[in-house]
Amino acid sequence: MTETGNSGLQTRGRTNVQKAALAYGVVFLLVGVMGFIPGITSNYEALSGAGHHSGALLLGIFQVSVLHNIVHLLYGVAGLVLARTVGGARSYLLWGGAVYLVLWIYGLVVDHDSSANFVPLNNADNWLHLFLGVTMIGLALLLTRDRGAAGRQVGHNA
Repeated sequence: MTETGNSGLQTRGRTNVQKAALAYGVVFLLVGVMGFIPGITSNYEALSGAGHHSGALLLGIFQVSVLHNIVHLLYGVAGLVLARTVGGARSYLLWGGAVYLVLWIYGLVVDHDSSANFVPLNNADNWLHLFLGVTMIGLALLLTRDRGAAGRQVGHNA
């Protein structure tokens, strides 16, 4: 059993949802940094600030821009910060996953060669966004599914 202080925060160990949020945060940070490294990002000389004109490809597959890389870095920082609490970790995974599902849908409907593709996105990005959205939401729900029942039991017994 973990100890909690007056604030309700755990003082020992992390829950699985916190570990998942932390893992996603670390991965997003790494991806954001790798997007700025020539060699890991092919066509690095074609990296643009934003938009579909960026010809840079992270790992030779995923279209990236400076904006795209910065978003990954911010998602990473958010994951590290929000993983400090169970509620923050759950919210990060749940809402972050929802944003990725919206981005997946956006990537499916936007013309990849239009100025509306400001992120930029390609087909590989679209499928990765679907995967991220589903797994983040799934982990948020699965790893906290007993949380509501436990709260109801405590309130009922008091």
